[in-house]
Amino acid sequence: MRRKDKEIKDRKEIESIIKRATVCRIGLSENNLPYIVPMNYGYVNNRLYLHAATQGKKIDIIRRNNRVCFELDIDHELVKSATPCQWTMKYRSVIGFGQAFFVDDPAEKKEALNIISQQYSGDSCEFPDNKMKNVVIIRVEIEIMTGKKSGY
Repeated sequence: MRRKDKEIKDRKEIESIIKRATVCRIGLSENNLPYIVPMNYGYVNNRLYLHAATQGKKIDIIRRNNRVCFELDIDHELVKSATPCQWTMKYRSVIGFGQAFFVDDPAEKKEALNIISQQYSGDSCEFPDNKMKNVVIIRVEIEIMTGKKSGY
């Protein structure tokens, strides 16, 4: 990281950002073209869990290239100054890299859906088997992640 003064090194602070964010942007690549998708997610044990429809561009790309990056951010605030050239932004963010895998095991799939549900509601849910067939769970095994903050 170029700006070491903005780096977040404390793992608990990084995980706090992940727990507080509401959108996880996943970066994929196919044929040397980037593709970014905002997604709902859950986080536990250095893994992101994402859910998606059973078909679509992101699914196709992950099948061919499971290397992903991700970004989450919170606490955005524009800080104005005398001229727009001196404006800045306050924020906290996490960027990471890992590998995406499709979850096929029904028990792990239900567990992942509960992790996602808990991310947003704090509650677990029951998921009927017939609904489970209509969703794909993507598990991202995080290899590297860094935190950054500005203005805090």
